[in-house]
Amino acid sequence: MRRPAWAEQARQATRTLKELRVTFTSRAPVAEGCHLGSGCGYPAPGYPQSFQFQPLFSIGPFHFYMPELQAILCAVLVIWFFWAAFAKPKLVPRGVQNVGELGMLFVRDQILRPMMGKRGDGYLPFLVGLFFFIWFANLMEIIPVLQFPVMSHIAFPISLMLMVYITYNFVSIKNLGFAGYFKSMIPSDVPAGILVLVAPLEILQYIIVRPFTLAIRLFGNMFAGHILVAVFTIATWYLVSASIGLVFAAASFVMTVVLTGFEMLIQALQAYIFTILTAQYIGGAYEAAH
Repeated sequence: MRRPAWAEQARQATRTLKELRVTFTSRAPVAEGCHLGSGCGYPAPGYPQSFQFQPLFSIGPFHFYMPELQAILCAVLVIWFFWAAFAKPKLVPRGVQNVGELGMLFVRDQILRPMMGKRGDGYLPFLVGLFFFIWFANLMEIIPVLQFPVMSHIAFPISLMLMVYITYNFVSIKNLGFAGYFKSMIPSDVPAGILVLVAPLEILQYIIVRPFTLAIRLFGNMFAGHILVAVFTIATWYLVSASIGLVFAAASFVMTVVLTGFEMLIQALQAYIFTILTAQYIGGAYEAAH
């Protein structure tokens, strides 16, 4: 039985697409050494090339990757820094202790006290550790060799979000009771007709929207920032040539430097936003929000 003309055309188109895909895949590694005018092109940086890693080592089904090593390194750095600062505290702080006290005072006076008051002082170690861990993890993006922000992998912001989510829900139920916690989500001064619409939205905000936005904000900013810096860094290398491309390479290099400085601001800002929202949520857990 002879195939219809349209079926033969579809088969030929599929074969052509497969050939193109194989050609692109085979050329991608070679393109990494190319420059403008060489004719080999350059694949756009992005996912998955910039966000996938080969396992450093494996133990059975468990694979250990570079972002996990960076996360452990950040945790060790935070612990080491504050251990060095306060292992043998002195009445007049100097050196590392002075820097450590400045860091703790910043978190206490700019994050904890405005959101929770003095009653939240017991959460100061938690908030300090959270702020500096996120900040150090974000700074990995500009550290030579590593050059990858840990929080641009969604699993890490989600892990921190779950820790915060469990904390403020536990505090809420402990202080308000299970029924009182859910009752505090619903406005008390809204007419019954509107309450039917408002109540589900308010509950949805506490249960889903808050934790989702807490994680996705941190992830999205670090993901986008890493892509931007990677694009201009690669463009600098690709455009270098003994032609007009050198001018574009210089412009791209300037943009790389500017974006790196901007990213350093964003890295600290995102650590601050995540921590201050955590303090706000835990502070609101002590009393009815409405």
